Amino acid sequence: MIPVQVAKLGLDSASNTYVVVLQERGGERVLPIWIGRPEAEAIALQVHGVKRERPMTHDLCASLIAGLGATLRRVQVTRLEESTFYAELHLSRGGAPIVVDARPSDAIAVALRLDAPIFVHEALLGEEGEAGATPPVGGEGDALTAEELQRHLEHMRPEDFGRFSF
Repeated sequence: MIPVQVAKLGLDSASNTYVVVLQERGGERVLPIWIGRPEAEAIALQVHGVKRERPMTHDLCASLIAGLGATLRRVQVTRLEESTFYAELHLSRGGAPIVVDARPSDAIAVALRLDAPIFVHEALLGEEGEAGATPPVGGEGDALTAEELQRHLEHMRPEDFGRFSF
């Protein structure tokens, strides 16, 4: 697992979908993950230090973790299966490890609130500028395997990634 940070968050103009770009800490490898608007807003609010009057869903998750006496030790983006990224929340409560399945966007939003490190499986990272202009999702028959995605990313040019609105 490679430690990463949120490098960019914006709107991919090619697909009109929000994307969070995770970048290897101290490196150039990246992982773009296309996400929904609510998750993009939750990440953006936390990144920019904006406090809401009432807690939002990811704030509630963070409060539940703390309220139950657990600690979020790390978030891991573990794999890509049938065009879907998977992540895990690695918690500790009373010395016992607890692993919770999560969408990467939700896991990132909670990790940012609890100042927990984020990690990505090395096989998912590509060199900077190698991320595709369209999300690795599609309709029936358009799913990419991890190997197909890697081959696709290897042939991308920086200008293929699309432009972001921040």
